Amino acid sequence: MSKPVKNIFTEGAISPAFIAESIAKHSSKKDIGAHSIFLGQVRADIIEDKTVSAIEYTTYDDLALQKMHELREEIFAKYELTCMHVHHSLGEVKTGEICLFVFTSSKHRKTAINACEEVVERIKADLPVWGKEIFEDESHQWKINK
Repeated sequence: MSKPVKNIFTEGAISPAFIAESIAKHSSKKDIGAHSIFLGQVRADIIEDKTVSAIEYTTYDDLALQKMHELREEIFAKYELTCMHVHHSLGEVKTGEICLFVFTSSKHRKTAINACEEVVERIKADLPVWGKEIFEDESHQWKINK
């Protein structure tokens, strides 16, 4: 039986306190031997002599959440995970702040690491989430994922 569709979106930056709480909650789960965590942070890229000060993320919620649900099901079918958590920012996230938090747990490290890496790559490739780079001079352009 498949699990319900989870809302992965957070308005604004993902706080360090939220990340710490998420990690701490897993100390009671005694069957976990490894966690793998990916934190995506907004960079102050310089593009054509202009510095990025923030990224504004937008999405088609229903489509993105359905795609993430399908991805989640595929990852759980492929890897022996205890749990997986994904949080992605919407709205404006300033440089230096966290915009993506992926957290996988399993009995063994390689499983957690491989699953986490695949989830991040597939989110970047498959999820309909777009980022508008906002420059210090308040001009903007759509971000190209690399």
